[in-house]
Amino acid sequence: MRIAIAADHAGFKLKQELLEYLRGLGHTVIDLGTNSEDPVDYPDYAEAVGKAVLGGTAERGILICGSGVGASVAANKLKGIRAGLCHDTYSAHQGVEHDDMNVLVLGARVIGPALSNELAEAFVHATFSGEERHVRRLNKVKALEERG
Repeated sequence: MRIAIAADHAGFKLKQELLEYLRGLGHTVIDLGTNSEDPVDYPDYAEAVGKAVLGGTAERGILICGSGVGASVAANKLKGIRAGLCHDTYSAHQGVEHDDMNVLVLGARVIGPALSNELAEAFVHATFSGEERHVRRLNKVKALEERG
């Protein structure tokens, strides 16, 4: 799978570890920055990952900031992005299976490398169920997005 990944300064170290883990699983990982712990603004990285997913450069995206909240809020402002902040494996796979989540958001000050690896693996191996009830609900989410 092609995965776009980015982080702000608070998530830089976790991003670096997660990059190697995902590549070790055989995924193509596109690193969209940041490249140090120098302060940056998370919305810029949320936009980069969102555009990579929406444009087809990546099939899914992963964003990391301190808590995950800011990056999640920012990513969800992009039409077509369904970003979920997850700190448990159930949400990481269920968000894809039921809600067609296309961006996983992690909080580097909330979780550590081992859990981030588990969450990313659950996320990338999950597939949208396509069940009628989930499609119906997803269509309602898309309608909300259209109405703005």
